Amino acid sequence: MREGVTGSGKTASRRTLTRDAVVASICGLVVVFMVGASYAAVPFYNWFCRATGFNGTTQVATSAPSDAPLKRKIAVRFDANVGPGLPWKFEPEQNEIEVRIGEVVTVFYTVTNQAARTTTGVAAYNVAPLTVGAYFQKINCFCFTEQTMGPGEKREMPVVFYVDPQLAKDSENDTLKTITLSYTFYPVRDPAPKPLAAGEGDKRKGNL
Repeated sequence: MREGVTGSGKTASRRTLTRDAVVASICGLVVVFMVGASYAAVPFYNWFCRATGFNGTTQVATSAPSDAPLKRKIAVRFDANVGPGLPWKFEPEQNEIEVRIGEVVTVFYTVTNQAARTTTGVAAYNVAPLTVGAYFQKINCFCFTEQTMGPGEKREMPVVFYVDPQLAKDSENDTLKTITLSYTFYPVRDPAPKPLAAGEGDKRKGNL
């Protein structure tokens, strides 16, 4: 009887060890997966925002829509901000315009360096409501490109965009009347070196 009890105890012990080993292996795999996911989170998030317009991220278009603009119109407001430490005056030439959905529009922002020295800034942007980012298509703009301004220099920067006609097919936007495009310039402490001729030519230009 004692030998039987001893044998059962050894069998139960082996089962417990096996179960613990399986649990430990699963936990290890989860840790490895989470570490790998943490490295991939930032690029995945950036890709996700650009692909879906999440968090107000606008889309980049290479050309105008092939179809004629729709009759439906929508107001587009323009917002301009300057981060701390950048002595610039930054404002839209128009605070608001009304556009037809699918119509390609060009607007200008004006930037003035109010310092007695050369300064550099870079602009970030978003649109509101945030869910409209997937339908706001920019063909050309000055965002994410370093802008170096000489003392007292004034420059006009264009934004070329259209509101994707697909927005009209989204029932959630049936009552949408206004879209706000907002830019904020931030100072660049160590600007990338540029060729001497880079600042010459037509100042009414921008980059995607």
